[in-house]
Amino acid sequence: MKEFIETNSPEETFEAGRKLGMNAKPGEIYTLNGDLGVGKTVFTQGVAAGLGILEHVNSPTFTIVQVYESGRLPFYHFDVYRIGDVEEMDEIGYEDYFYGNGLCIVEWAERIRELIPPQARQITIAKNLEKGFAYRMIQFDRPL
Repeated sequence: MKEFIETNSPEETFEAGRKLGMNAKPGEIYTLNGDLGVGKTVFTQGVAAGLGILEHVNSPTFTIVQVYESGRLPFYHFDVYRIGDVEEMDEIGYEDYFYGNGLCIVEWAERIRELIPPQARQITIAKNLEKGFAYRMIQFDRPL
């Protein structure tokens, strides 16, 4: 059974992420799917805030993974949009993050589908311009 949250502003999208971060447990992995510009980074910034991370969070498009260790859990934010080959994930030691004690968010996870552990949760963010420019539906593959 899928669960979803509707938001009508970047602040509400941030808050949805913050709630996830506040309730996150060590070792959880979330894939974050959605088109460019739907709010994946805003949602992720909320997750970081929910973990108590005060640093500014940007999408790690060119570094693949950004590590934040100042919160209640280590936070590993992946953006694999520019991955050309899954072997690049081996080079950065992805298994240490995926199977560690932190929280992982993986943007564009469909590019490394074969590496994503089966217990990972999927989150999809979508626009619906008929409901307004800032409207987002944040869908979870199973209830939180």
